[in-house]
Amino acid sequence: MIELYTAPTPNGRKISIMLEEVGLPYTVHRVDIGADEQFKPEFLAISPNNKIPAIVDPDGPGGEAISLFESGAILIYLARKTGKLMPTDDRERYTVLQWLMFQMGGVGPMFGQANHFIKFAAEDVPYGKNRYRSEAMRLLGVMDRRLAEVPYLAGDYSIADVATWPWVMRAEWYDTDWSQFPNTKRWFDTIGERDAVKRGTAVP
Repeated sequence: MIELYTAPTPNGRKISIMLEEVGLPYTVHRVDIGADEQFKPEFLAISPNNKIPAIVDPDGPGGEAISLFESGAILIYLARKTGKLMPTDDRERYTVLQWLMFQMGGVGPMFGQANHFIKFAAEDVPYGKNRYRSEAMRLLGVMDRRLAEVPYLAGDYSIADVATWPWVMRAEWYDTDWSQFPNTKRWFDTIGERDAVKRGTAVP
C-alpha cells in the first residue's frame, strides 16, 4: 500500500491521478500546507524540500521501502514500477520525457506564478499578472500546436499528460479564450472524462 502525502493542488493531483490510472492501492495523508504541516520533521524526512507530493512505497526496488519527492520523479517511478503510461521504445520514451520536462520546467512554474499573482497575492501587482498570464498563454499555444498533430502530448496518453492536465485546470483563472486553443481544449476535455482522472482529481 503506497503512502501518498498530498494536498489539493495541481502537483498533488498529478500523483493521485497516476495512482488511479495504474491501479496501485494507496493511502492518502493530507498535508495541510496552510497550517505549515509541510515543515514538520516527520514530513521533511520524506520530502526534504518541504513540498507535496511525496510517496512512501514499502515495496520499492529490491523489495525495500523507498520514499520519493518531486512529482516528476514520482511519475517516472510509478510508470517504471507498473509498466504503464511510459513506452519501452527509446525514441517514444524520450518523447514522453521531453514533454514531461516541458511541464516541470515551463507549465508548472509559469502557471504557478500566474496563479499566485492573479488569485493569491496580497497586493495587486499588474506587472506580475501580465507577465505570467502572457507566459501561460504562450505555453497553451505551444501545446495547441503540438496537439494539432497528435491526440496527446507525446502521441499516446502518458505521464506527460498526467503531469500537465491538473495545471491546465487552472487556466479558467486567466479568462482563457479557448477558441484560441481548440486543440488544447479538446485534449483537456478528453482527459477530464477519464474515470481515473475524475477519481484522482477528487483526492484528497
